[in-house]
Amino acid sequence: MEEEKFYHALKIDNERCIGCTHCMTKCPTGAVRIRDGKAIIRKNWCVDCGECLKACPTDAIYVEQDDFQRIFDYKNRVVLVPSVFIGQFSKYTTEKEIFSALYELGFTHVFQVEFTADMIYREMLQQMENADEKPVISSFCPAIIRLIQVRFPALVDNVLLVKSPVNATATYYHKVLEEQGIPSNEIGMFYITPCAAKIAALKGADGYSSTIKGVINMDTLYNKVYHILKNRPRDYKPECQLPPTLTKKEMRWSQTGGEAKHFSGRSLAIDEIHNVIDFLERMETTTEVRNVDFLELRACDRSCAGGVLTFANRFLTAERIMKRSMKRDKAPLIYAAEQKEALAYLKQHITIPPLKPNPKLLYNGSIEEILSKMEQVRKLMCFLPGIDCGACGSPNCQSLAEDIVRHEAQFSDCIFMQRNMEKYGKLDQEHAFRLVEKTWGKDRLNKDCYKKGAKYEGQ
Repeated sequence: MEEEKFYHALKIDNERCIGCTHCMTKCPTGAVRIRDGKAIIRKNWCVDCGECLKACPTDAIYVEQDDFQRIFDYKNRVVLVPSVFIGQFSKYTTEKEIFSALYELGFTHVFQVEFTADMIYREMLQQMENADEKPVISSFCPAIIRLIQVRFPALVDNVLLVKSPVNATATYYHKVLEEQGIPSNEIGMFYITPCAAKIAALKGADGYSSTIKGVINMDTLYNKVYHILKNRPRDYKPECQLPPTLTKKEMRWSQTGGEAKHFSGRSLAIDEIHNVIDFLERMETTTEVRNVDFLELRACDRSCAGGVLTFANRFLTAERIMKRSMKRDKAPLIYAAEQKEALAYLKQHITIPPLKPNPKLLYNGSIEEILSKMEQVRKLMCFLPGIDCGACGSPNCQSLAEDIVRHEAQFSDCIFMQRNMEKYGKLDQEHAFRLVEKTWGKDRLNKDCYKKGAKYEGQ
């Protein structure tokens, strides 16, 4: 099967990487290896969840972002603000203060991402009623969509084919501005992203869409806004045009349970990618999970409030959003009479194309060849220690066996097998040392105490 092109926002700075294995052991899809003392990511297995970024102690893994100055390439500069960005600020900071700071930074229009949530909900209901397969799965989280394509390809037909709020809102508001007489080429929409997966999904293999022109990392923009707010005089009264107010449902849409609570039948909300994987594996292998109608699956703990690019504590963020939404009106403003054309346009463009499976292929070849390789792995596992220490540069013994069969590693990469081979005279110490250097780099074991001839304490 030809691999689907997929852009990746996570990058590794080799100058900072120390090959510590933190990222390798945390990766939920086993996409990370250590080679020559540096971490490498298998792009066709990565889902851009950001677990490696959170685990890295040296900030060697980072998320690519667009230069903020790119917004000035457009006459009309639109910032798409998710509710989780508002949740980064304390309850004493008003939304008007936050929005006015965004205008001061150079944006000409401010619009909130979850404005189209009710329209998305209605489309989800309709697709859910016509679905042949249950449970249906929300298409909200791009890391989860990619995870399903890679690790659970049999479930791609269960995913609801509805645009995420950022895509739907960009489609809607772009049309609104065009109806106001603004040429399309003068509209630059920029999304404030809480995670790497949304960058990867929005940018795609062929660049940004015709509506969204760039993304700005949430932590970067938070610092810019915070700096403006901090330096304002105490008696400052912000003046700016406010975007349409979100309803309670819209503002909570991106939070854990924000979707699931609105569907009848058995609906479950599961966050944090390892929890999602565990649940989907149970669905595949046991009868424990039955009669589930709808699954809201999110890669981050506390959903977008726990995104890797957020600044504030995820629990405080979720609480702030809940409190800010308490007194919101119940009638969505998206159905206002003056925007009928934009609404009709969104209805026609609210769906996404069917998803294609892009499974994590362990081996290439015919069925017979694949079965033969699986048998080789089984035999190798009879000899490997099963300790899963990661000292070979692979996440665990199973991964090492698979890497060996793919000719990406050797049996002697296992340090326990090295000692065994030395014991029986099949491997000399110099060769064993070179094997360690191949995984961990030439200078990894050359500590200063050895160079200077120092002795261990007690010798």
